[in-house]
Amino acid sequence: MAPLNSLENEYPLIDSNFQTFCASHAIYSVEDFLLHDLDALLTSAAKHSTSQRLKQGIHQLLSIVDALHPPLINGLQLLEDFERNKEFLSTGCEGIDAFLGGGLREGQLTELVGPSSSGKTQVCLMSASTVAKHKCSVIYLDTGNSFSPQRIAHFVGQSSDYFSGNQADRRLLQNVLDRIICYPVFDVYQMFDLLHQLKINLRSKIAKSDRLVQLLIVDSISSLITPILRGSGPQGHALMVSVGFLLKKLAHEHNIAVLVTNHVVGGEDGNSKPALGESWKSVPHVRLLLSRECGGNACNISIIKHPAMASGRTATSTRLFV
Repeated sequence: MAPLNSLENEYPLIDSNFQTFCASHAIYSVEDFLLHDLDALLTSAAKHSTSQRLKQGIHQLLSIVDALHPPLINGLQLLEDFERNKEFLSTGCEGIDAFLGGGLREGQLTELVGPSSSGKTQVCLMSASTVAKHKCSVIYLDTGNSFSPQRIAHFVGQSSDYFSGNQADRRLLQNVLDRIICYPVFDVYQMFDLLHQLKINLRSKIAKSDRLVQLLIVDSISSLITPILRGSGPQGHALMVSVGFLLKKLAHEHNIAVLVTNHVVGGEDGNSKPALGESWKSVPHVRLLLSRECGGNACNISIIKHPAMASGRTATSTRLFV
């Protein structure tokens, strides 16, 4: 759920004065608000000179929470929605697409887990170029300066030298890059702002039919979340859960495939494990572990979690590092 400072533009009652009042009660996000005693909060608000506006802000937050509750639907409706509206998006790599039964599924959050140089960013760039080549838009949140137009050009089949190709080649590459909307993002609050703006744009149908957003990439999600988990107590974990909730909500409501990357850390048994811990592992619909032998061109892929496939299933792709 959203941090309060990301709601101010859309909800004027959640202004800086209201946020300061909430912060005095250790309330920084909608989730913090839900965990707080509402009666105690209203009593405290009544003591302020702006009590009426503070109470209106509290009721505004309650209405936001009510709006977050999805309508009750049965299993058959879920299945029909899944089969009718949730298509596969090709990653551009035949091996990965075949392994996943078609590629990245719209409406789902897919997570790529792996150490540095395992191929996570390559999959992101290849997927972005493939989707953009099919005249759909991609939102690419780049947290570590890893976005590479040169690699996009390579995946599109063009020279990395933009000026060396003929006019048709340059136009193709230009169109692909124009459809990939890349945002450098360096903290989780900036990402919240961008995701909420995307939600507003999608809800308002600002995007034209030929600019339909089909893929949202966050490379890497762990770079943004890990800093807020260090010494921040429950607030950091609440923000992490809020990130996952918002990404999955965007995916489901707007039939967007969401692709995020996550690094690995050492486990107690000496084996590596996905970062972000137990609270995060339930967020992705699909978790894939990528690995690569030192100096090799093959990327090994194994399923950590999948709604329709057994964990531990593995495959190898040689397409990523050519």
